[in-house]
Amino acid sequence: MKTTALAATRCVAILGGSFDPVHNGHVALANYFVDLLKPDELRVIPAGNPWQKHGLQASGKDRVAMVRSAFSAQKTALCIDQQEILRDSATYTIDTLRALRAELGPQVSIIFLMGADQLQHLNTWQEWQHMFDYAHICAASRPGFAMDAAHIPAAVAQEFTQRAATPEQIRTTPQGLAYLAPNLAVDISATGIRAALQRGERPISLVPPGVLDYIEQHHLYKS
Repeated sequence: MKTTALAATRCVAILGGSFDPVHNGHVALANYFVDLLKPDELRVIPAGNPWQKHGLQASGKDRVAMVRSAFSAQKTALCIDQQEILRDSATYTIDTLRALRAELGPQVSIIFLMGADQLQHLNTWQEWQHMFDYAHICAASRPGFAMDAAHIPAAVAQEFTQRAATPEQIRTTPQGLAYLAPNLAVDISATGIRAALQRGERPISLVPPGVLDYIEQHHLYKS
């Protein structure tokens, strides 16, 4: 297991994503791990040019504004980090984690948060195993989700099993550990939300009210 003897002096939770648009699933994921890990800061990083996406519908400016609205009631210190939007090249999470480690230093616990859908494809991410060299990875499962071949690739399951740790261990060490949250029952699709908006529907149960107001005021996701 690639851990370090250094004790973490601070804890920063990282939530990345396209946020096209940001929705209640993103907020629930962040809130779950904020409650569990009690980080000193939640840093939300909207994607710039994610290599596995086929184009973003909302601009970086609009997605930052929606993220700011969605997380306005966050109870821990919030930072909306625009480094990926400002990056000219393709967006790779490994590059962002390297930049964060260089910025924050060797003794900060960096915790990268992801949903079960991302975990199922983690082995396709650029240098995914090296992500543990810079951060911990915490993933949220959903009902019926298990660490087996029917749900995630064997290599990912092996890494999570070998690196499994308690929330306290993750909070107090800089990087290299993993945690799978077993009971976050949130399954919301940004693709489905965009489709609903294009049909003229108001997905009020799926999107924070301020975000929905922003979408409507700026005429986003219209066909």
